[in-house]
Amino acid sequence: MRFSRPELLHALWPVAILLPIFFVWAFRSADRARRRLLDDALVTRLARGYDPGRRRLKAVVQGAAILMALFALAGPRVGSREITMKRRGIDLIIALDTSLSMRAQDIPPSRLGKAKREVSAFLDRLDGDRIGLVAFAGDAFLQCPLTLDYGAARMFLEVLDENSVSRPGTNLGKALHAGLSGFGEGEDKYKAMVLVTDGEDHGGSALEAAEEAARRGIRVYTIGVGSESGEPIPLDGSGGGPGGYKKDRRGEIVMTALDTGTLERIALTTGGEFHRATTGELELDRIYESLSRLEEREVASRAFTQYEERFQFPLGLALLLLLIDFALPDRVRTKRDWEGRFA
Repeated sequence: MRFSRPELLHALWPVAILLPIFFVWAFRSADRARRRLLDDALVTRLARGYDPGRRRLKAVVQGAAILMALFALAGPRVGSREITMKRRGIDLIIALDTSLSMRAQDIPPSRLGKAKREVSAFLDRLDGDRIGLVAFAGDAFLQCPLTLDYGAARMFLEVLDENSVSRPGTNLGKALHAGLSGFGEGEDKYKAMVLVTDGEDHGGSALEAAEEAARRGIRVYTIGVGSESGEPIPLDGSGGGPGGYKKDRRGEIVMTALDTGTLERIALTTGGEFHRATTGELELDRIYESLSRLEEREVASRAFTQYEERFQFPLGLALLLLLIDFALPDRVRTKRDWEGRFA
């Protein structure tokens, strides 16, 4: 037998000991008060048919009802059954660009701020899918391995900033390779990637990595963050404050623009889709709808024992004892009590 609230069992013994003491004290106090008000002869006349044994019996019934109710509150559990919970879904890795160009503020509060909101909103839509997170700039690494713990993935996401990857630049090829490595071995038809970036690629191997993903049957969905008109890069993230803007060797301000062509080719090569980041985040709904059509597999199976609640029986017994106490009279009818009733 198990209990859902075993700490209440510790109260059974004190209650079982204190109840008889309480009833003895209550009976004696009532007797003393009665004798102070009435003499013995009057008490005998008024308490005709009174049975001290009946009073003790009612006290036992009341005490047993209290103990049974307390036992029911402890939540007894008797018997068990094995339950297996299964979750089905896909393996999804999100690669997030943390390069310096993501400081540009053509999309408020910044490209990186918008990208992190997109990824966070995407996590809210997932149910049963394993999620992984890749951070990349000039290099890439697996920030969060595949997991069903969306809270942990969100914590990894929150700490990402432009300093998460020490090597500057943007290398989409390394981002894709890091994501492919994060999947590990297994059936690739259950896997997909989402690449969130402004599309500027300084590595030149993005299409080769996309072709490898296509050979493995892994779709890559790309989300372009930023504008194609170009935007300066604030060095301190404050929009050209004391840190100013990034400049090239000639002292001219560097402009960064969204490269839709590269992102479209990556998505087309892998059978995925390209979307621009929008204020209403409609692109997330479209990508999630497309992912929901992918074949799912069982990504988690957990067996556990569920114990059957049996508090109803002691609670029912407590109620029955209270009914018996209510129906049990304090006095015993004697023959003298009935004399003259039918004359």
